[in-house]
Amino acid sequence: LTAESGVNVHKDVTNAREILQAWESEGEQSEERVLHVIVWRCRDRDFPSDYRQRLQQIMLHIQNFYQKEMIRHGLGRRSFNFDIQPSGEIVIHEVVGHGNWDDYEKSDGNRIKEECAIVLREKGIRVDQETIMIFTNLAEWDSKKKIFSHKSPYYAGGDWRKGVAWQLDSEELDIKNLPRKKPLITDGEYGSISLGKHNSIFIGGMAHELGHALGLPHCRGSADETQSGTALMGSGNRTYGDEIRNEGKGTFLSRAHALRLASHPQFSNFLKDFGRKERAIFRDLKVIQADGQKAFRVTGCVEGSPPVYALVGYLDPDGRQDYDARAITTTPDQHGLFTFACDDLVVGKPASLRVVACHANGSTTNIQFPYAVGDNGTVDIRTMRCLFALREFSNVLAEKGVEAARLAIPHDEEASRYANAVLGGREKRREMVKADRVPASVDSLLLSRVEPTRAVVGWGGPTYDNLPRKDPFLESAGKLFESGIYAHAPSEHQYSLNGAWRQLSGECGLPSQAGGTVVFVIYADGKEIFRSPVVRPGKTESYAINLTGVRELVLATEEAGDGKANDWGLWLTPVLTR
Repeated sequence: LTAESGVNVHKDVTNAREILQAWESEGEQSEERVLHVIVWRCRDRDFPSDYRQRLQQIMLHIQNFYQKEMIRHGLGRRSFNFDIQPSGEIVIHEVVGHGNWDDYEKSDGNRIKEECAIVLREKGIRVDQETIMIFTNLAEWDSKKKIFSHKSPYYAGGDWRKGVAWQLDSEELDIKNLPRKKPLITDGEYGSISLGKHNSIFIGGMAHELGHALGLPHCRGSADETQSGTALMGSGNRTYGDEIRNEGKGTFLSRAHALRLASHPQFSNFLKDFGRKERAIFRDLKVIQADGQKAFRVTGCVEGSPPVYALVGYLDPDGRQDYDARAITTTPDQHGLFTFACDDLVVGKPASLRVVACHANGSTTNIQFPYAVGDNGTVDIRTMRCLFALREFSNVLAEKGVEAARLAIPHDEEASRYANAVLGGREKRREMVKADRVPASVDSLLLSRVEPTRAVVGWGGPTYDNLPRKDPFLESAGKLFESGIYAHAPSEHQYSLNGAWRQLSGECGLPSQAGGTVVFVIYADGKEIFRSPVVRPGKTESYAINLTGVRELVLATEEAGDGKANDWGLWLTPVLTR
């Protein structure tokens, strides 16, 4: 089955729906999951006027948007559910914060969530086990001068079981204002725009952030879809309803994300295997170049429990986080076989292929592999091919340990080098040397083989020439490295040199992954001599530092101001030379 090949798109959706329906038919329909809507205000300000009627109409509009898109993709009348009162109105919970207006900022999302949690807990609702939307009143609207600004938390995150979306509410946000090209208003972030566009941005933002709370990442959709508008989980939060004003094609839900939502308990109304641990095994992965080396194909076999009904691939070029990720989809056949055709590539950038196996209970299993596209459009898949060859070795190492993994070293000469490097790093009695006691006849020395006088890392323990996780290989910006130092921020690795070395050179970076920002710093005898810019996945920074006369060397990593989640810093092939 080939992803994105015209007729097969419809066939894949049909096959996915059949797998889902077969799985769902084996159990009775479960109690539905619902989206909980909360309005929160600070202590010294009231809720925006007429909020119940306005928010009800807005949320029903968003619910209908999702449903129409699921129908368009051939996945039935599925959408998220509300907690409904006997009168038919949406249940909206009111929460009053502990502080005043001046006490809150955009970064106070968790504080506001905890204030909501106290109130909802009394109603039997656990915010850490449900999908919730929190509308705050941290916006200012001058109805006479038509000026808007806000300081509300405006982000979200979640998965198939739970999630939180922080939003804002303001009295001018109303479905009936979406068509209005006049009046023009002044928005603190977007400048002079029509009242209709202002509503598009913020109502679209509600739909977008809800997507995150449901577990969807950013994505621009597939090549054929982007001709019809803007993907909701790309920049579609800013184009929602543009077609009503004849100002654009509007917003769509990508096929990839419709397939993912098809099994979400909010959309399926099934809680079968809700607490079950998902597992997908990928075997026989292969990658070959196609279309004159301007594209590539990935084939393999997947086996999942609960069953895998669809596979989503994100072709994600470096930069812009994952907003510009191209999405491709396919469905495994009855034997689990699948093919991804990867031809919507961005020239001149390293990139990652993220493959998401969609399980029938709503859960997902993810794998990720790097590739790069040259300035002439030629795709480089050497690292991906090497990592495919190393997958069985990685599985054996994770499940059975070093000795068993020795028997699983791949025959491929290049792949075996990286396997042996990892095994050397995992040795319990790894041989290390002291940098200030190495014979003068040794001209160069890998720092990963040098015993530090002190080593601390921000997650786990210090490791060398491997990462302390199931995928242990030192890979960054699409390249594999045999030597390196694991340095999850914040970290410090201190070495005694005693003036014996002239230079330290190498690279620093992060593994190919979604997220993570690190600053790399080098100190010589307590003085800072190197500081990198903020480093993100997809790019490495090089350094060549003069160490003449230096007695003590410290390699440090710092989180870049956004927390240390995913800050898997790597000092790559650091080499001391005389």
